[in-house]
Amino acid sequence: MLHPLLMPLITLWLAMELDPLVAFLLPDQGRFITLAMVALMTVVFPITSTLLLKRAGLVSSLELPTRQERLGPYIMTVIYYAMTWYLLLRAPLDVVASRLFFGATVAVMLTALITIRWKISAHMVGMGGLIGALAGLNVVHGLGLFPIFVVAIILAGMLGTARLLTSDHTVGQVLAGALLGVCCTYTSVITAAVQ
Repeated sequence: MLHPLLMPLITLWLAMELDPLVAFLLPDQGRFITLAMVALMTVVFPITSTLLLKRAGLVSSLELPTRQERLGPYIMTVIYYAMTWYLLLRAPLDVVASRLFFGATVAVMLTALITIRWKISAHMVGMGGLIGALAGLNVVHGLGLFPIFVVAIILAGMLGTARLLTSDHTVGQVLAGALLGVCCTYTSVITAAVQ
């Protein structure tokens, strides 16, 4: 449930559920179609691309255990996220929805660049992105999301601990991932307030 590929989809779904302004102009069927399109672009396409890379022998598994294996899938994910951002710009949604995906695209792009030299935690980038987007929504539309923040921060702590216990990452990689995700989506979403 806390896989980094699922985080933008979960974040958009939460934004639609918690903030009535995000999808005000969309009927229920339109919301479903939008979420289905986002799931296709941000979950199905990246997984399919990684499976093709695995079949070609360029990655050893879907878990992308080494830093070198992560670069190709990250670059493809950036492309899919950018396409999703472009499509959401044209959807009848509040500007924060497209800003959320702009922030996610920048976060994955920076993750890919950092991965060239250092193994940052993509799981924490995704979870940090969710927290940053919710914080941005709270600022832009004045929502009372404190209980949701508490749950999200507890989940982030559990996820970070799991990444440390499996020895996949160091404390620095976990904290850097969370900080990167929070900064990218929060900054992107709050810029919607000045438009």
